[in-house]
Amino acid sequence: MSSADQQSRFSATLEERNKEINFLHELEELLHDPTLPKEDIFQIVITKMKDAWQFGTICEVRLRYRDKTFDTGGYIEDMPYLSADLIAGEKIVGDIQVTYTAEAPEAEIGPFLKQEKRLLDTIAFRLSDYIYNQRLKKKLASKKVTESLPDKTEWRIVIDMIRKTDPPLFMRLLRKMLHQLNWKGVEEAEMLLAELSIDLKGVEERGTEDENRPLQKRIISNYDDYISAILKLTSENFTEEEILWRVQKWIQNDNTSALIKVLESQGSSLAEISDAIRRFYHLSPEKIELSPSTVKGLRVSLLRRFMTDDLEFIQIAKDYVKLTDFYKLIDKMIFLPGSHGKLGGKSSGVFLAHNILKSSVNNAELPFEVKIPKTWYLTSDCILHYIQFNNLEEIYEQKYRDLEEIRLEYPQVMQLFKEGQFQPDIIKGLSLALDDFGDTPIIVRSSSLLEDQLGAAFSGKYKSLFLANQGTKAEKLNALMDAVAEVYASTFGPDPIEYRTERGLVDFHEEMGIMIMEVVGTRVGDYYFPAFAGVAFSNNEFRWSPRINREDGLLRIVPGLGTRAVDRVSDDYPILIAPGQPQLRVNVTMQESVKYSPKKMDVINLKTNQFQTVDVDALIKEVGIEYPQINNIVSVISNNMLRPPNPIQVDYQEDEFVVTFDGMLNKTHFLQKMHTILQILQNKFRVPVDVEFASDGKDFYLLQCRPQSFTKQNTADVIPTNAPADRIFFSASKHISNGRVPKLRFIVYVDPDAYTSLGTKEEMLEVASVVGKLNKMLPRRKFVLMGPGRWGSRGDIKLGVSVTYSQINNCAMLIEIAKQKGNYKPDLSFGTHFFQDLVESSIRYLPLFLDETESSLNESFIKKSHNLLTDMLPEFTHLSNVVFVTDISEEFDGGSLKVFVNAEQEKALAIIMPESYTEIDDIYDEPSPAFKELGTNIKYNRTAKFIERFVAKMDVDKFKIDSVLYLIPAHAMESDRMLPALLVISSAEGALLEELNSYLNVWNDCLNVVESRVEDNDSERAFEYVIGTDADSELTKFEVAGTYLINQLYPPEKNEFLS
Repeated sequence: MSSADQQSRFSATLEERNKEINFLHELEELLHDPTLPKEDIFQIVITKMKDAWQFGTICEVRLRYRDKTFDTGGYIEDMPYLSADLIAGEKIVGDIQVTYTAEAPEAEIGPFLKQEKRLLDTIAFRLSDYIYNQRLKKKLASKKVTESLPDKTEWRIVIDMIRKTDPPLFMRLLRKMLHQLNWKGVEEAEMLLAELSIDLKGVEERGTEDENRPLQKRIISNYDDYISAILKLTSENFTEEEILWRVQKWIQNDNTSALIKVLESQGSSLAEISDAIRRFYHLSPEKIELSPSTVKGLRVSLLRRFMTDDLEFIQIAKDYVKLTDFYKLIDKMIFLPGSHGKLGGKSSGVFLAHNILKSSVNNAELPFEVKIPKTWYLTSDCILHYIQFNNLEEIYEQKYRDLEEIRLEYPQVMQLFKEGQFQPDIIKGLSLALDDFGDTPIIVRSSSLLEDQLGAAFSGKYKSLFLANQGTKAEKLNALMDAVAEVYASTFGPDPIEYRTERGLVDFHEEMGIMIMEVVGTRVGDYYFPAFAGVAFSNNEFRWSPRINREDGLLRIVPGLGTRAVDRVSDDYPILIAPGQPQLRVNVTMQESVKYSPKKMDVINLKTNQFQTVDVDALIKEVGIEYPQINNIVSVISNNMLRPPNPIQVDYQEDEFVVTFDGMLNKTHFLQKMHTILQILQNKFRVPVDVEFASDGKDFYLLQCRPQSFTKQNTADVIPTNAPADRIFFSASKHISNGRVPKLRFIVYVDPDAYTSLGTKEEMLEVASVVGKLNKMLPRRKFVLMGPGRWGSRGDIKLGVSVTYSQINNCAMLIEIAKQKGNYKPDLSFGTHFFQDLVESSIRYLPLFLDETESSLNESFIKKSHNLLTDMLPEFTHLSNVVFVTDISEEFDGGSLKVFVNAEQEKALAIIMPESYTEIDDIYDEPSPAFKELGTNIKYNRTAKFIERFVAKMDVDKFKIDSVLYLIPAHAMESDRMLPALLVISSAEGALLEELNSYLNVWNDCLNVVESRVEDNDSERAFEYVIGTDADSELTKFEVAGTYLINQLYPPEKNEFLS
């Protein structure tokens, strides 16, 4: 189909939808006009209906109600027609039929469109409701005739009328009356309820011997007496006003039954749910006061169908979302007929966070408004239909292939997806979305089912693509479809598949939802960009000062689009702020503030229709004061000092500017606002949060919210003070973060000078490939990765090795070497997607500033050692002067590399340790097979590993030890206060027994000291122990959950105490 044909088809579709919407508005006005009789309304409705159909000039309509018939004058019986029943009080009272009197082009239902069938059903539904309401009013009017009867009060008239017109509703109201009487404590009501209910009390008295026998149901012999008794008790115990009020509330709640049925049916499609929501609100355009239980039930059902099945998410969200939120949402959703998809994790996070903040504004907890950009959504199962529509089913097995094979095929997969075609319904939805956005730039964002979960954020794993959204409608639509296809293809990329495999999520049935979001910003000249954007964290996992606490949070702000805040870039810096300690800046001196300030910014060029990176200085000179909030974003260099711009004296053409955000941080309430937002979201989400934000200079927008990734064991090491100089591999003294690093066996070192000397981009990319291969070959978490500049950055690859997450994910520590020669500068990229991956995976990060006086690196350790690269990857021998792989154990007689870090002392030290050095196994090591049953309880795993080590060093012959048993208390998993026990079976006596006791006490004290460093510990010991001669008799003294035999790991000649 040509572009012109597509454009014509889209225009026709939009015209049809406008006709439908206009008619529905007219219908509502007619049905709410009390001056028109029913017959006139019927005739007007069918006359106006003709214009709402595709071929109105040949359309005829007939409405039959009871024994009356209304038509438009030319209805023909034998032509194809659409029909819908009129139902009042669950009885069919008539129907509406639509036909064409001449031949019409074939469509989806004969000559009719599916949308026309849906419109006819809606009209019939509204007319049915109108007929039912008119009947109710007529019955109420008859009250005047029966007013003289003493036993017919107003509420009884209403109930009797409902009993005749809607028996199922009458029985539901009757049950509610009986329960209300029972709750009030009316004795006769309790007796009636007992007659109707199964006798559970009798079952309890019989005991449990009949618990598998079916219960006997009660049978009511005379329903008329039963009903009369309930009505009589109701009139005696409640006032007429109270009864009428309750009946009205119950009927209102019952109006939700149709919506509830659709939501609770697993077979209901999103189209059916959307129609049910619309009918629910069209039926009652005024505010509906539903019971709290009904409201909560609807919220939970809607969250489960639209957002996620995750119970933790639903438990939080049900208290903050409103039913009207979903009513507004459905008109922004794009899905196929029969769809059962969801909006995905990213969409759900923004939806919930925005509702939490709106609730906080209403409660005066948040004294300002936070907005979210205009957004349209493609449901998650659209990707499955796209794959099937384009015969790409073989892609499903991609996730089970070898990672290198996935990486090799990924470009072809991307091309296949971008060559695919979208179904007409999706194209129509995307076209409507573009009409809504106008010419404002948009971003196409991923929102997969797995995305933005606690412990699996998928930061930067899937694509997000900016579109300038300029040009003709066809050009914009083609660009949008191309971007959606590219995001779909990223689902099957090597990085997300590797990420899922690591976290045990590869077998999950992943689906990809899409967010089409308006870009926050302002048009300035030919450019479109926000005043500033960034990412914020409620917890600061990497602190540049020992005075900064974890709870002080972290902001990472940049001018322009926020891409440079979340992506690693090779040649620029963001502004880092701890909202809880804003005075503690990363850059202290004026020289540092200038050197490490943002020099570039990302914008959308509306003239070239491209995403573009521009120099901040050049942009300021070009647009000057038109840049929103410019005087709060930049400072002026004057007399070798940084000063705020003077609005009167500033010269945007001649002055020298530096992006500092000093005006915004010091003269506005921005930091307090961010701190408040983070605290509110953390409290409501019940976990630390990670948010993305932007501002157009006027309003603050929330772009994303998810649980923050975290790292384990952020404890400080004790830095050795007497390490031999010839054993020190490196030392660092700047930007140190706490975190235990395991003993390392291998060093992978990319020589900064040799890397700089590589002549071509291809050779530098080859280095990244070598690193990726080594990452797969070396033992997980047993090697450190060291290299120049910035690992994994986008931009100039001369300034850092261009790797992806899947090429470095197995290392234990990542070190970035800074040297003036080569212009290698680490970026404190705390908060980027790259570093979120490091945090989640507990990969430790360290910048090594070799030009600092207190930092050092002993390259001779590496350069004089055998380079394993030639053995492991002989095809890359030509890079052996660039990439070095050193086996510490082979070079230093079984030794290992131990890195000690202490943020409080601002110091890190890497020492080559002898083979005899040992320590407690840390979080990276798997528990030994004996302790697999200890589950996820960190304390008991940690204690078990420690005890396993020191038992391995016991001289069993000397102490006459037969066996050692590790006992877990029966209620250990309920309380960490319960200490594990050690049962030592030994025949030692006298002095030997005293020596064994002393030996165990020494180890107990050692472990207790370690425990007190890891977590708060007020115990005087780490474990209990008993020495006995018979295991069976001693075990009877303990109530245990598990008993584990500890075997010796090392031969006796290596058993020794180590300082």
